[in-house]
Amino acid sequence: MEYNPEAKTQEELEEQLEYAESIMVNTIAETMDFYGVTPSVGRLYGTLYFQHHPMTLDEMKDKLGMSKPSMSTSVRKLQDINIVQKVWRKGSRKDLFMAEKDYFQYFKQFFCKKWEREAEMFLTSINESQKELAKVLEDPNLEEDLKETAQLDYEQLEAARKYYHWMERLVDFIESDEIYEHLPKELDEEDQNKK
Repeated sequence: MEYNPEAKTQEELEEQLEYAESIMVNTIAETMDFYGVTPSVGRLYGTLYFQHHPMTLDEMKDKLGMSKPSMSTSVRKLQDINIVQKVWRKGSRKDLFMAEKDYFQYFKQFFCKKWEREAEMFLTSINESQKELAKVLEDPNLEEDLKETAQLDYEQLEAARKYYHWMERLVDFIESDEIYEHLPKELDEEDQNKK
């Protein structure tokens, strides 16, 4: 075997691998933070994403330096949005967890759940607010300037209702995978050449 001064030791290569993974773990944590997931929960997802075998809570705790109760809460949050699943392994008594690695599935689980919740909250509030505005508009003592404001508010909420119904349809479009018929997962050859 020929001496290569550029060759790295296994330890150096392991450090380089860990550094490469840490770049992405930090990016995953930052981007999840954009959508209301705490950085520590995002780092946990990123860490699980780069594990190629299921992990126990103790292994996660040791890897991330978090307390076990905090780790348990974070895992539960990730399970709630279906991007971490509990897995079974014969002979193991401890709970094991694995991250969703398919980013298309991740997108569907993470964003659709948030959009569904947002649409539901807004549509409920729009209905409640419009009922109150309708009562105001029906009052015979209503002065013209207040009537105009209430009417504008009502119309604005009607426009918002259209948006949230559209969002519900978008979620259905994504969850049914119909979106991929119109926006394929991969660019065709012609589109790739444009890039």
